[in-house]
Amino acid sequence: MNKIPSGAATIEFALALTIFLTFLLGIMDFSRMLFTWNAANEATRAGARYAVVCDDTGNEAQVLAKMQALLPQIADINLAWVPADCTAATCEGVTVTITNLNYHWISPVAGLAAMSPIPMPAFSTYLPREIMRQDPNSGAIC
Repeated sequence: MNKIPSGAATIEFALALTIFLTFLLGIMDFSRMLFTWNAANEATRAGARYAVVCDDTGNEAQVLAKMQALLPQIADINLAWVPADCTAATCEGVTVTITNLNYHWISPVAGLAAMSPIPMPAFSTYLPREIMRQDPNSGAIC
């Protein structure tokens, strides 16, 4: 009574491992998406903070560079001062908005369903004006 192994256990293991890894990668990719979402919110907050404290109401490139330090895939921002044509002395606040931010899936679960990037919503933060380079105790704020 010799039993010859048929390899059924190997086939079952391969199928189960494929399903397990697919779900594991899907969970990891969803976690990456939530991280990107949170980082985009934090980047708008940090960009608005930098703009109201350090910016001279016109240098969008420096604000974008500060935001890209937190989330490098940010490419488009909108910097809107309130009121529209104000100076450092007359501005009341700033709104920083991230636009055209897309999320790229890496797991095979989402890759099969949607090969194109998923557009994320616009992230926006408003902060009221603060010192805008007018600190009486220091000449170097930023």
